[in-house]
Amino acid sequence: MTTTLKFVRLPAALAILLGVALAATASLHGTEAPVVAQYGGGPLAANLPVEVAVLTAPPHVPPPIARKHEAKVVVNLEVVEVTRRLADGVDYNFWTFGGEVPGLFIRVRQGDVVEFRLNNHPSSKMPHNIDLHAVTGPGGGAASTFTAPGHSSQFTFTALNAGLYVYHCATAPVPMHISNGMYGLILVEPKEGLPPVDREFYVMQGDLYTQAPYGEAGLQIFDNVKATDERATYVVFNGAVGALVGDKALQATVGETVRLYFGVGGPNLTSSFHVIGEIFDRVYPEGGTKLVQENVQTTMVPSGGAAMMEFKVEVPGTYVLVDHSLSRAFNKGALGMLKVSGQESPVLYSGKEVDEVYLGQQSDAGSASSRREAELVARKAEVIASNPEIANITKEIQMERGKKVFLTSCFACHMQEGQGLPGVFPPLAGSDYLKAEKDRAVRVVLKGLSGPITVNGKPYNNMMPPQDLTNDQAADVLTYVMNSWGNDFGTVSAQDVKRVRGEQ
Repeated sequence: MTTTLKFVRLPAALAILLGVALAATASLHGTEAPVVAQYGGGPLAANLPVEVAVLTAPPHVPPPIARKHEAKVVVNLEVVEVTRRLADGVDYNFWTFGGEVPGLFIRVRQGDVVEFRLNNHPSSKMPHNIDLHAVTGPGGGAASTFTAPGHSSQFTFTALNAGLYVYHCATAPVPMHISNGMYGLILVEPKEGLPPVDREFYVMQGDLYTQAPYGEAGLQIFDNVKATDERATYVVFNGAVGALVGDKALQATVGETVRLYFGVGGPNLTSSFHVIGEIFDRVYPEGGTKLVQENVQTTMVPSGGAAMMEFKVEVPGTYVLVDHSLSRAFNKGALGMLKVSGQESPVLYSGKEVDEVYLGQQSDAGSASSRREAELVARKAEVIASNPEIANITKEIQMERGKKVFLTSCFACHMQEGQGLPGVFPPLAGSDYLKAEKDRAVRVVLKGLSGPITVNGKPYNNMMPPQDLTNDQAADVLTYVMNSWGNDFGTVSAQDVKRVRGEQ
């Protein structure tokens, strides 16, 4: 087979400038840019108009591509190692593409020639690279981008196949690099484009493995044994517990169409992705653009995979995004929210919105406690130098943290104001049983309680299961309960809990 090469001999820089000028001229006349040189039917990169890719942090997505011709797209992506919030009071040393988890969203068009530049910030401790699943070629670019701290690498590829693709670091140990936050999405739009929608959002799920248990405060360290055994401590959307709740929730208006670009960085777990209260009108499974499934409730997205979901929001309210392996959602963090505003439609739906019991600490009340906790921690830092306010601030911080634990673990039985359920669950508000002995209260939380007891002169005979809480969490929730609803029963410290736990 003979391949025909047609070209004009021009210096590379001049050819690029000529390509840009021709593209601009074509744009003015409403036609596609002419191709100066072609190889095997495709344009040479030197003759394509050049543009710098717009990269966006999650949950935002770059605007759709309006042009109808190929371009040379320059992608500049920087690796930065940063310490940031994993959960309230919990920090983690994330390794990131662009300072974000997931990494910055990349959007190109099928047929584009992509000049990819990976920069590893001088402050990094580790070398990194990138494997883009959109690349046709060995390693997906990984072999061409192994980059030491303070260095840069570059390679070029043609986006041959339309679809939504994961990218990730592929430097050994690969699971550690990915779990630490090194994953993201690249969309290769089909030449005809995607159907227009009103809102587009970028969400990715990842699993993290820490040496300390879920929720333990402080800077956490990666646990390779847990990662190898696939025992995730945290499963999160967009890099942190609560990254998509409260004032960070996704927003839409009744009547709008929404497209979610959803991916799973992993490194290990498959997601059963579901939006509670919505049905996906269309799903592009596995990130492809040809096969479209309609009227889907839950879609499986594998580790290292992606999918696009489209739906119209028709009823106002809060829609909860979850991994429907629900312990991950309600106990490990894989939960987000889409808040839809607009006109009620009683014909379509009539009923109360998702309540506090259902959402636990991700509810509005829990989110408010997170904000208040952060404010108090900042205030504590300001007055830390031998100020008598410190003890009071510490107690307030405990109470805000404890409120979130209460909303997750205690609220459903003991009720919002600690009033309990007559004849079934004893009250916490004004409880003589709770007030009488602090260590007994700690043991009840740690070991549970069953059998008959008397509270405020009334008999109760039920069962409370042991609570799987850290020392800090148990101390915080007990301090909250012992100082709420008119109670003034003192405080509980993590050392108190540790001591009682050791006595068991």
